[in-house]
Amino acid sequence: MVVTILEILKYTIPAIIVLIASYLIVQKFLVSELKRKQLALLQESQDITIRLRLQAYERLALYAERIHPRNLIPRVYQGGMTVADLQHALIFNIRTEFEHNLSQQIYVSKQVWDTVRNVKEQEMNLVNQIAKQLNPEASAKELHARMIDYIMSVPGDLPGDIALSIINEEARRILSYGAQG
Repeated sequence: MVVTILEILKYTIPAIIVLIASYLIVQKFLVSELKRKQLALLQESQDITIRLRLQAYERLALYAERIHPRNLIPRVYQGGMTVADLQHALIFNIRTEFEHNLSQQIYVSKQVWDTVRNVKEQEMNLVNQIAKQLNPEASAKELHARMIDYIMSVPGDLPGDIALSIINEEARRILSYGAQG
């Protein structure tokens, strides 16, 4: 009986050792493979996120350019408009453009988004303040001329130019980080 037990142990102990070794090797391989796949997925996710963020910066830069009076007025102005007509059309366009870009706030920093919101408010205030000084029934050319005069007389950068600078700076940081990562 002892011989039989020894004979059984002679075959089972090496088999158990091989089984444990195989288990440990397979487990280590599976864990390292899982980590490798997770790392690849994380890298792919970061690449997608960086692309989305850069697209958001592009759209917000375009928004800042589109609502700048030097670009907005020629696009909106039509012959025969009054000051009130042009004022309403400018405000409507600024708001519509802003609403079109609302979703971009999830991809950019709070600083950039606050800057974009402030530019929107400042541009609308500019239009309203200058229009308030004029007769609402006067030709829209008067509002157009006053706004151009204002833009030309302001020392330093206009709100849209400052916003573009902030957007570009943050986009550059994202590009640098993306190139390093």
